Amino acid sequence: MLGAICGDIYGSTFESKVDLPDEIGMFSEGSDFTDDTILTVAVADALLNGGNYAQSFRDYFDLYPPGKYAYGRRFQIWASGMSSHGYGSYGNGSAMRVSPVIWVARDENEVIDLAKETAIVTHDHEEGVKGAQAIALSGFMALNGASKKDILDRIQSTFGYDIDGQVPNRDVFQVSCQETVPKAIKVFMDCYDFEQSMRKSVFMGRDTDTIACMVGTIMEPYLYGRFGIPFDLKNRVFEVLDQRLGDVVDDFISEFTKPRY
Repeated sequence: MLGAICGDIYGSTFESKVDLPDEIGMFSEGSDFTDDTILTVAVADALLNGGNYAQSFRDYFDLYPPGKYAYGRRFQIWASGMSSHGYGSYGNGSAMRVSPVIWVARDENEVIDLAKETAIVTHDHEEGVKGAQAIALSGFMALNGASKKDILDRIQSTFGYDIDGQVPNRDVFQVSCQETVPKAIKVFMDCYDFEQSMRKSVFMGRDTDTIACMVGTIMEPYLYGRFGIPFDLKNRVFEVLDQRLGDVVDDFISEFTKPRY
């Protein structure tokens, strides 16, 4: 989960920017968490405490209201109401917040089921569910020692994404799962270092915080048990998070982040 939050914070600096410098550092003074982190922590909170995903999303939306935090327009309407149903979204909001299920699931079937459960409360379109499942399954397989080739073959055959054919596209602001999830998985496939994956993420599209968040969701479990996320980046995450979010993240890590192999 730290990888996803780190990606969100890192990518927040470059959101919507068309032109980027050739050399990009890791963090700047303007780096901050966004709705990607808030809703990721909401999922973690629900898993920690046996809560309801929909209620958790609404609780965190109330704690971190729109204004400073740029939730999607349709999510804002949903979170401000009382509907228990999704709103047919296939946006990448379902995939950006799914990272906690990777650390809770005990097998591939469970990670796919949990990913769907976190998605359908808002993103109940087939593509919205599929995007969350693809990111979660990629991360789960990585956590449990699968090779990149095995992950690539499984994701392409199961979800029908063309991962190999993905190229950077900063001409338009793409936010759908079908447009951005394959790009995030492509970055993961091309990188073996966390910092490299973060830098590469921001060139793949203009929704930089969410793309980097999804990349971090897969890179962290891939590096877990190897050399991990650099300590300075982990420390930076907790410096940026407020006390409430930081405490949930810390509790979740203590409860669920245990060696798998």
